[in-house]
Amino acid sequence: MNDRDSATMRAVVAHGAGDLRLEERPVPVPGPGEVAVDIRYGGICGSDLHYWRHGAVGEFRLREPLVLGHEIVGRVRQAGPGTQAPPGTPVAVHPLASCGRCRQCLAGRRNTCLDTGYLGSAARNPHVQGGFADVLVVPAERVLALPEGLDLRLAAVAEPAAVAWHAVRQAGDVRGKRVLVTGAGPIGCLVVAALRAAGAAEITVTDVHEAPLAVAKQVGATSTVRVGAGTGDGPDDLAADLAIESSGTPAGLRTCVYGVDRGGLVVGLGLLPPGDTPVAANALITRELRLVGSFRFDDELTEVLPALADGRLPAEPVVTSVLPVPHTQEAFALAADPARSCKVLLDFGE
Repeated sequence: MNDRDSATMRAVVAHGAGDLRLEERPVPVPGPGEVAVDIRYGGICGSDLHYWRHGAVGEFRLREPLVLGHEIVGRVRQAGPGTQAPPGTPVAVHPLASCGRCRQCLAGRRNTCLDTGYLGSAARNPHVQGGFADVLVVPAERVLALPEGLDLRLAAVAEPAAVAWHAVRQAGDVRGKRVLVTGAGPIGCLVVAALRAAGAAEITVTDVHEAPLAVAKQVGATSTVRVGAGTGDGPDDLAADLAIESSGTPAGLRTCVYGVDRGGLVVGLGLLPPGDTPVAANALITRELRLVGSFRFDDELTEVLPALADGRLPAEPVVTSVLPVPHTQEAFALAADPARSCKVLLDFGE
């Protein structure tokens, strides 16, 4: 832990809306079947920003201090009893803990488990503490060794890339197809990269800012369209084969509904505001559109890691800033400004 006191570690903790603290906590020790990981990088996600800004993500409200973070990579620090994990091994951490017993898990849909836990989430009480800490202890089966040649900095986008990979999988075979992506934030740009890896022929991306659209072009967008904030304006005459909504806004969903051709497919990926959202239902009906959801991911992380390592998933431009942990407040402010950043990483090794 970079010559820090071995008895304590740093952790990024949300206490409420606008109350984000860098705290000292005891270093956890792995038990049987567990592995302790020295965290190197943590990617700041939209959910982390919501806990910081609003003290909640949708219906999940902070009821106790929460260590944030679920996009994390590092190196094995210590393996618990009965566990084989050589110290120093570079690893990614799968943030999902599913029950393995419910009907969703038994059907192979662990990402929609009825009793799931996710790192850095207030969905449960007690909350599931996250990985923005110098050391994290998790079950050994959730620690994935990185492929040879994949550096930790690029591997830090593996978790959001798996979210994007799952969304593209929900769309089916995209080879040779024309695709519309609304929202060029980190997830949207990773959707573009995943579409390119899956063989999409044309990828049009919309956003309200120029900077993220520039990143989208770097990772594979064939055309970009800047739209007005909240207007739902977009390429209505695009007649795309399918659309993936990654902005998490009603306007983005409307753009998808009218941007696909009749008989087309819309994949809803970005989480919309809580409560009911107006939808152009008549357009869905009369144009015979299909609307499917995409939530988190399951085993896609094992596919994304080698795709990052061999270059099939061109995700490096998505990381626009890396700040050391003592600058956490600055990092969160930067990550919250899409005009200045795409994916911002916290560096626990500095």
